[in-house]
Amino acid sequence: MLLPVSPGGRGTRPYEMSRTIPPEEKEAMMKKMMPMMNMAARMDVKDVMNMMAIKYPAKKGLSFDDVKQSMELRANQLNFKKVGESPMWKDIRAVLGDTDAPRMEVYHYCDIAAGREILKYAPESIVYLPCRIAIMEDADKTIWVLSLDWNTSWLDSLSSKMGAPSELLKHATDIRDKMDNIMHAAANGDL
Repeated sequence: MLLPVSPGGRGTRPYEMSRTIPPEEKEAMMKKMMPMMNMAARMDVKDVMNMMAIKYPAKKGLSFDDVKQSMELRANQLNFKKVGESPMWKDIRAVLGDTDAPRMEVYHYCDIAAGREILKYAPESIVYLPCRIAIMEDADKTIWVLSLDWNTSWLDSLSSKMGAPSELLKHATDIRDKMDNIMHAAANGDL
């Protein structure tokens, strides 16, 4: 099995893609990693999704639009550019006729300088970009602010930090800190 980081398989120039890993090779790699992921193997998908997310409940009394406004104001203060918006609940209602679907919207943000450095190093990371922050009302009408957990502190336990350059880790930490700041402001209704 040729690992994706093997010589000749890994992009080394800015924006150079690494080789495509065939599905059967990915499956073989995952099977080899499974003993190391024993705890994850005992979790169901809902637990894994919860573990991969960071989320904050909105302060009682805030409306969905209050949370959204606070998020947008803080993102603007931090120079985190809003590049898109996906009001999923409207499509769920319009296309599927599900009038019970709670309000849920996904907002797309970008720190273009950090994004460029990440893409230069690993162009495949484009599938994670732009950064997304969601606001969602749950079954109990509680409003939540959620995102993918960008915490990279687990890399500190690895001596090589998986080959990530320190400047790239600085950008990742900066993105994570800005997103957390935005999410806290949204959840607290900060103006």
